[in-house]
Amino acid sequence: MFEFQWPWLLLLLPLPLLIWWLEERKQRQQALRAPLYLYWKMQREQGKKVKGKFPWYNFLLWTLLVFAVARPTWVGDPVPLTSSGRDLMVSIDISGSMEMEDMELNNQAVNRLVAVKAIMKEFIKRRDGDRLGLILFGEQAYLQTPLTFDLKTVQIMLDETEIGLAGSSRTAIGDSIGLAVKQLKDRSAKNRVLILLTDGQNNTGVLNPLQAAELAEHAGVTIYTLGVGADRMVVRNSFFGDRTINPSKELDEATLTAVAEKTGGQYFRARNTEELEKIYAKLDELEPVEDMDQSYRPSKALFYFPLLIVLLLSFAKVLYQILVSRLEQRTEVNNA
Repeated sequence: MFEFQWPWLLLLLPLPLLIWWLEERKQRQQALRAPLYLYWKMQREQGKKVKGKFPWYNFLLWTLLVFAVARPTWVGDPVPLTSSGRDLMVSIDISGSMEMEDMELNNQAVNRLVAVKAIMKEFIKRRDGDRLGLILFGEQAYLQTPLTFDLKTVQIMLDETEIGLAGSSRTAIGDSIGLAVKQLKDRSAKNRVLILLTDGQNNTGVLNPLQAAELAEHAGVTIYTLGVGADRMVVRNSFFGDRTINPSKELDEATLTAVAEKTGGQYFRARNTEELEKIYAKLDELEPVEDMDQSYRPSKALFYFPLLIVLLLSFAKVLYQILVSRLEQRTEVNNA
């Protein structure tokens, strides 16, 4: 459907008619006061102007400009917009410990962050209807992607994430929770969720995880915590021989469990990619909060069409005047 965004500006269309009418009335009054011969001579000296002739060309340009300023728009039919009424932040640990290659993907050993990215890709695709945001943390926590329906952008920003971008030596779990709560607390969504993934313990930052969990509880944010990393890993060494280590000995499961339980969430343990995938599948089963049906009407601005016609007509007039001027000059030279 065609419509104008600012239709009240169309009231300016008769303005040239009013100005022309006032000028014509003024000229008639002057003609009554002057002798007919003098008035006729004056008209001839002004370029043989014909009294009463309306400047249609200028009025056409004016009309097109008014149409453009009134913002003509083509508005399409309503398109339903899926919405679950849920805001979901994902906070991912990118400290140096995430480089540990104790996970497998396609029968190949990969580090923890690569495995998380691979599983998160499918999880993000299934988040249609949720506003999704991304927080990265190491020594500091920062917002990588604000809450958005644009899941493709969230996926791109996750793919571009590298270990150490937020500092690699320490882990600020509490600050990452605090940042997520700050992003979620003023939102109008009825269901606010934070999924926090880490492989270590909080050892830096302003907030400790339990203090941040209290803030989340007051803000109505539910936190699901994920501990990532294998329990056993064989380190091969030709000199000392093979030995088995626990690559997740720094993982503070007690604190992660307390944080989740305080906000009504749950703690999950992912020792391999299979368990990690099952955890995200379980998170998919979180009951969404039904919201009112929303829709939007796609629109396309059309103001550039009348502006383009104005430019073409103006260019044509200038070109015509140049051609006429050159023809007159040639005629005068030939007559001389």
